[in-house]
Amino acid sequence: MNILLAMIPAFFWGTTYAMTQLTLPDWPPLLLGALRALPAGLILLAIKPSLPQKTDWSILIKLGAINIAVFFSLIFIMALTLPSAISGIGMISVPVFAMLFHWVVSKKRPNLLQALSGAVLIGLAWMLFDPSSISLNPIGLVAMFAAISCIIIGSTMTKALGSRIHWWTILTWQLIIGGTLLLVVAGIQALFSPQQYIDVVSQFSLTNGFGISWIILLNTVLGYSMYVWLLQRMSVVDFTFGGIANPIAGIVCGLVLMGESYTPHQYLLMGGMILASIAPTLTQLIRQKKLRATASD
Repeated sequence: MNILLAMIPAFFWGTTYAMTQLTLPDWPPLLLGALRALPAGLILLAIKPSLPQKTDWSILIKLGAINIAVFFSLIFIMALTLPSAISGIGMISVPVFAMLFHWVVSKKRPNLLQALSGAVLIGLAWMLFDPSSISLNPIGLVAMFAAISCIIIGSTMTKALGSRIHWWTILTWQLIIGGTLLLVVAGIQALFSPQQYIDVVSQFSLTNGFGISWIILLNTVLGYSMYVWLLQRMSVVDFTFGGIANPIAGIVCGLVLMGESYTPHQYLLMGGMILASIAPTLTQLIRQKKLRATASD
């Protein structure tokens, strides 16, 4: 049951790309990032007030900058420059890059299944992203790899804080700090390039309002609240398995909302990447169930 619940925030996160393209196609990524982060952080603060200790502000500012300000900006650059399905599929390669990162930095070698799954995923991604078979915006691809780097670095920093600061406090103040930073930078951008921001205000529509509400309330407030709540009630392994809903949402929303279509071969490559990304987690879940069954006999 918890795995099904974990699919809910993952699904909403996967809708970010298509929803942005559909409802907010010409909005500046910096402004979108600020509007996603700051209101959501303030809502979470109102739901459960918290205040970091003086010694924690420094690390929270760094986390807010990496996990929220930079990451959200990159996500919206991806959303505005890459097809929804490609963005969703590309982001499932995070475990592979995390595995390589910890291998190089922490000298933590992956097991055989993890290494094989990572190799298969990279091979399938190479074929899917082949310029001869699909045309992709290089800016969006650079943003994708940079966003993956933010996830790995930010997650490593956050994990180290787990015993010092409550999860809710970390989440709330990351959003508030990151959103504030984005708002300041967006304001500076507006001074030098005002026309795009003037157009956003003068041409604001109900469609824009629906898109912003979706991103703030469902993608961020609901998504991150469920993320925090579920992590206290299930293992990271189980939650990771629920993340399969993210790329599926990207593919489905791209098809339904944006009319994206691919060849059967490309859909097979996408499906293979999803299976390769969850193979180690699925194997671990099966082993855990067998151990529980053996222990109960």
